[in-house]
Amino acid sequence: MRDRTLTLSDGLNIIQAPNEAGKSTWCAFLLSMLYGINSRERDRAGFIADKNRYAPWSGAAMSGRMDCLSNGRELTLVRTTRRQNAPLGEFQAVYTGTGDPVPNLTGISCGEALLGVGREVFERSAFIRQSGLPVSQDPGLERRIAALITSGEEDVSYTEASEALKKQRNRRRHNKTGLLPSLEAEQAELLRQIQEAEALEVRLGQAQADAERLEAQAAELAGQLEYLDRWEAAQARRELAEAQAQAAKAEAYAQTLRQQLQSQHIPENDTIGRLRGAIVNLTTVRRSVEKARAERDEAMKALLKAEAAVAESPFAGQSPDSARKEAASPPTPANWQKGPGLALITAGILAAFILFYIVGAALSGSPWQKPAALAVLLAGLGITWFLAGRLRRRAIQAARNTALMKRFGTADASAITALADTYYKLCEARDAAQAEANAKTATADALHASLTSNEQAILLEVRRFAPDAFDLTAADQLLRSCAVRRRELTEAESAAKEASLRRDLLARQAPEAPEEELPAPAVRDRDRLSAQLASAQALAAEARSSADRLSGQLRSAGDPVVLRSAQADLEQRKAGLEAEYDALTLAMEVLDEANTDLRGRFSPALGRRTAEIFAALTGGRYDAVVLDRDFRLSAQLAGEHVYRDAGFLSAGTADQLYLAVRLAICDLVLPPEAKAPLVLDDALSNFDDGRCQTALRYLREAARERQILLFTCHSREAAFFAGDGEVSIQRLTDWGERV
Repeated sequence: MRDRTLTLSDGLNIIQAPNEAGKSTWCAFLLSMLYGINSRERDRAGFIADKNRYAPWSGAAMSGRMDCLSNGRELTLVRTTRRQNAPLGEFQAVYTGTGDPVPNLTGISCGEALLGVGREVFERSAFIRQSGLPVSQDPGLERRIAALITSGEEDVSYTEASEALKKQRNRRRHNKTGLLPSLEAEQAELLRQIQEAEALEVRLGQAQADAERLEAQAAELAGQLEYLDRWEAAQARRELAEAQAQAAKAEAYAQTLRQQLQSQHIPENDTIGRLRGAIVNLTTVRRSVEKARAERDEAMKALLKAEAAVAESPFAGQSPDSARKEAASPPTPANWQKGPGLALITAGILAAFILFYIVGAALSGSPWQKPAALAVLLAGLGITWFLAGRLRRRAIQAARNTALMKRFGTADASAITALADTYYKLCEARDAAQAEANAKTATADALHASLTSNEQAILLEVRRFAPDAFDLTAADQLLRSCAVRRRELTEAESAAKEASLRRDLLARQAPEAPEEELPAPAVRDRDRLSAQLASAQALAAEARSSADRLSGQLRSAGDPVVLRSAQADLEQRKAGLEAEYDALTLAMEVLDEANTDLRGRFSPALGRRTAEIFAALTGGRYDAVVLDRDFRLSAQLAGEHVYRDAGFLSAGTADQLYLAVRLAICDLVLPPEAKAPLVLDDALSNFDDGRCQTALRYLREAARERQILLFTCHSREAAFFAGDGEVSIQRLTDWGERV
């Protein structure tokens, strides 16, 4: 809410508003204006701190103003926010219309000064929310109740006193913590310090002696380093002069070599490298030529071997095809033996005619003479012809076999065919060997021609600067010599450059100081001297630091006599603390006994007043209430003798019981002179209409003694007091409209 105003009257105020119209916000506003907002409160599960719950959604800072009447004077309370983490942290209280500040009224003491009770007591008595009707125990409320039944002092609380005694006793000893264990530890520490003090004095003397010795050693080493610096400066000036002379000499030598190479037309390194590389490549080519010639010779040998194999064949001189043709059909020999055949034919013919005459003579005069003689003649001729044919074929075959054996060494046709096939393959191998020999010969000739051409080209280029180079060996030696000359020049130039750089470096480093002759120092190793100096300085600093530390420890430890005196004091303090510990234990036991007696005295008074109010709120249905010190409630129906715990009552009846004990606490606890207002936020929402009317009547009577603010979301309260001039009724709308 922003820029809203709520005007209240004396007596009973009914503030009616629907849900989410700001009733709870107004209640929180009144509480915050009186007691402020706890800025240290944090959100937790199921709970949102007031500083976050009521923070304006617009992001504006919280602020508020409340006009009130206290002891007959009108006051104006203003709370504003200066720091975001402390809402309503700035407080101002002035007399209304004057601007004069109210003395002794601060933001912390405001609520207790005006209402007479602290925030906890007010929230547990007169500030009643629907969700906060039950009363919880609080030290402040406990003190107020104890004041009613004891001496009237409000600074007495069993819980606080018990906790204070327990805290004080634990402060002295709790397990291994507290003043007594601390004193015992301090005693042990003092004894240790007393024992160590004398040892510290001895160590301090030794550390101081070591520091003085090491500081003297460091000073001596520093002097040696200073003398070494002077001697090295003189040496550097001498080295500079030598370097200048060496640089001039190296440059002159390099210039001489450069002029000689130019006059002798010595080629550059890249030309020398290229030509020597070409000569090396020629060696590779020469090896290739030798290899090609060797391969050519091998190919020629293979060719000769193949030709010899062909020449050894029976078909030598023939083509492979004619050899296969001859093997397939060998010719008939012309010199086969015909004599035996002719003799056989002659003898057969003679024998046939002889038989012809013999048969004719034998069958002379017979009709079969001629046919029989003719038949014998023909048979004899036929047999002779048959036998002559066979003899001829045998003679021809024998002559052919003889010829084949003579030519091929065999008369077997398949063997002769195999010889022809072999001859065919030998001819192919001979032709392949001939082709290979031709190819190898061509390769060798080509490589030899390339070798000869490259040799001539290299020699021609080398003779341009070395006319005496007539072969590659001489050319390579000349090129090697040229490379050596060039390397000498390169080394001379590099040496001249290094000498020049060294001269320039020494010129920059050489100190500008008068030359002086100094004897060589005993120690020339700067690193060793520096290391020894650093070590001596570090050891001296460490020894001095150790001495200072021991001196500080001695000062902090103090004189052993003082330490023993402190130890005696600790013994005395320990005895006192042990006595206090025993006294606190006894006090806690006595306080427990007193609290037990107090429990039996305060509950009846508060219970009687609660019972009176509860009977009035319930129309006499309940006539007795029991309330223990922890505010656990039980009620008794009229006419019964059994008390019912509040947890077994209906929600409405339980709220009435809680409201009754709240009102009873207000009557008994709140100071009557302060007339603290009673704030109820939807406290009657669970009451039925009849009991609500009863409660409203009671509140109207109670409002004659104090201001009562009843916030409600129902219209029945306003309807009940319609036309009642004693009751102020407001309806909160979006603009706080007055009714």
